Amino acid sequence: MRILANDGIDPLGKQLLEDAGFIVDTNHIPQAELAEKLPAYDAITVRSATKVRAALIDGCPNLKLIGRGGVGMDNIDVEYARSKGVAVINTPAASSLSVAELVFAHLLGGVRFLYDAQRKMPLEGDTNFGALKKAYAKGVELRGKTLGVIGFGRIGRETAKVGLGLGMDVIVSDLFEAPKSLPLELSGGITVDVPIQQVETEELLRKADFISIHVPFTDKPIIGKAEFDLLKPGVGLVNASRGGVIEEVALLEALDNGKVAFAGLDVYDNEPTPRKELLTHPKVSLTPHIGAATGEAQERIGAELAQLIIEHLKK
Repeated sequence: MRILANDGIDPLGKQLLEDAGFIVDTNHIPQAELAEKLPAYDAITVRSATKVRAALIDGCPNLKLIGRGGVGMDNIDVEYARSKGVAVINTPAASSLSVAELVFAHLLGGVRFLYDAQRKMPLEGDTNFGALKKAYAKGVELRGKTLGVIGFGRIGRETAKVGLGLGMDVIVSDLFEAPKSLPLELSGGITVDVPIQQVETEELLRKADFISIHVPFTDKPIIGKAEFDLLKPGVGLVNASRGGVIEEVALLEALDNGKVAFAGLDVYDNEPTPRKELLTHPKVSLTPHIGAATGEAQERIGAELAQLIIEHLKK
């Protein structure tokens, strides 16, 4: 059987598949050419770039499996594929810690103005050092502050654990009942259970000093204009889940009027062409959708994806 790893796969995953007897092609086929070339394969693995929609599925009668390396499957017509007998799998747990650590890269950079200092120091550091030092002298610590986590799946829980490890108070909101505590794994094999509190989303918006969002794709924003009115003045927001869960025009307004102190964004509306006003805003910390882009996460994703493919196609 031939597998097209169209958005790449970690060498470990490729080796596992080849050891199991599969032919793995890692040469990327552009989206416009997939309809013509994908029928030569029995399975395809993708990340967030390649889209596998109903029309493509219809044109590939040999297709037996679609694998998504990562969590969200917005780029795949999942139910349609399954209705046609095509298995759809993903690796929801493998990248959780990497995304959580990126959230705190944005948070820690945000409270110490690194997002702006990195822009201005190369331009003014040798001529305006004193003024920049004064401008960035009002940082705050995360310890003792309240972290609100909206969406308490695997990534939300890992994010909460990092916050707890930093001494933050954590409140969470989710459609389902959350655990009362989380096991925090410390150095030396020590594990402690740390309590968390589940609240309604509106209460979380009112109470949290910092908010991190971890929800699937939604038809409307989780934080829109009405929700911005509820937030504490000076809140910090991070979105490493999906573009569209924060209303970007309302976010820009809240950044400009000071309601939001800073935002950390890894995802955007209209990727791969994000709104220019966000990319150039002095209070926004930016990364280009790299939440799962660590070597450790990619190795876990590749290995888990390979095992799932082997289980499904070697039946």
